[in-house]
Amino acid sequence: MPPRPRLLAAAIGAALALGAQTLPAAAADGPAAVVSRGVEIPAFYTPPNTLPEADGTLIRSEPLRLALSLPGLDGPLPGRATRLMYKSTDANGEPVAVTGAYIEPTAAWRGEGPRPLVAVAPGTMGQGDQCAASMALERPLLLNGRTVSVGYEDLSIYRLLARGVAVVVTDYAGLGATDRLHTYVNRVDGAHAVLDAVRAARSLGSASITSGSRVGLFGYSQGGGATAAAAELQPSYAPDVPLAGTYSGAPPADLTEVTEAVDGSDLAGALGWSLNGFLQTQPALRPIADRYLNAAGKAALEDLSTMCVGDALFAYGSARSTAWTTTGQSVSDIIRAEPALQTFLAEQRIGTLEPGSPVRVATGVNDNLVPHAQSRRLAVDWCRKGAKVTYDPVMLPNVGSGLLNHFGPLLADQGHAISWLTDRLSGKPAGSDCWTLPARP
Repeated sequence: MPPRPRLLAAAIGAALALGAQTLPAAAADGPAAVVSRGVEIPAFYTPPNTLPEADGTLIRSEPLRLALSLPGLDGPLPGRATRLMYKSTDANGEPVAVTGAYIEPTAAWRGEGPRPLVAVAPGTMGQGDQCAASMALERPLLLNGRTVSVGYEDLSIYRLLARGVAVVVTDYAGLGATDRLHTYVNRVDGAHAVLDAVRAARSLGSASITSGSRVGLFGYSQGGGATAAAAELQPSYAPDVPLAGTYSGAPPADLTEVTEAVDGSDLAGALGWSLNGFLQTQPALRPIADRYLNAAGKAALEDLSTMCVGDALFAYGSARSTAWTTTGQSVSDIIRAEPALQTFLAEQRIGTLEPGSPVRVATGVNDNLVPHAQSRRLAVDWCRKGAKVTYDPVMLPNVGSGLLNHFGPLLADQGHAISWLTDRLSGKPAGSDCWTLPARP
């Protein structure tokens, strides 16, 4: 079996071992607003025409069935879930409706203070609305012959719930919500969606969290970039959401380097999601895209706009962007030739601001999909600004697959990440090991 299908089969097997159900592409209650690759997106995910003014305002909510749930003496395990739609602001200053989910844990919180809240920023799920993390809580494995989505973030969510930590997960702008395209790896959109998810969770009458609940952020890969950006922007965008700590795993802090790394990799489809997101955020870049993209490139971007990770692994694994351009140049070559693209990507750089709270950066030393060096540089940048940084290089061998080199540290480090964050939520002070960075890979 080739590496990509073998990896996907392993992921599907893991989901099944956790009790996931392979469901037909059926609608939830109510009329479907959109159909994406044969999956009816529930009407809940269609935003209203008018949005509230205040960021984090809850637009609507409804009970959400957790597929992986067991009866318990004090209630269902691991807890009760609520689907959310809330208002946020995008990178252009425009209002945007974002969906997600809040899970109230059944387990008691045994740390100091009231029950804390962690906002989970999902890793790469895809760009089709059916890939949204909130839907993955309801169906951890979606397999209908036209799309494949695995809710791998459910593992970290359930581990946090088991510790008595309340969790709110964001779907990000345009993922799930049917009114726009998901702005994949957009620094500002991701950060705002994470911080506004906290505000929305706080407003739920059924939530046990209080104004005194400590708040943490948790994310890996795309999620690591979103939580890193949120930690930077929190002091200015959400001073009402003080953070006890932020975990940022394998953050794509420098999209210029990440773009070059994913081209031709197992997850080359992420390059198309990035380009789609860039054009959604900055339509002024469209003439550049029209000039350089050939028919195959335009078709690939359109195709990828409705795909989940599983679909992209099968359809675009190892694809090279040189086949998508009129000149035969790679996307990285075009970026180097176009100042407007360089400016746009420079604005996406994470590490130019100092987080106002403790952060933990972890990155696999052999991660060549979201390159280790640029993730490490984020820790260095923050240390130079005086931030309180814990840096952990994950020492795993190079196994020859970019996707496995990236995915391995997610699992290997997850327990350490949750323990570090739980300590912050319990009020334990964070240290800083910035002084050790020169001697560490």
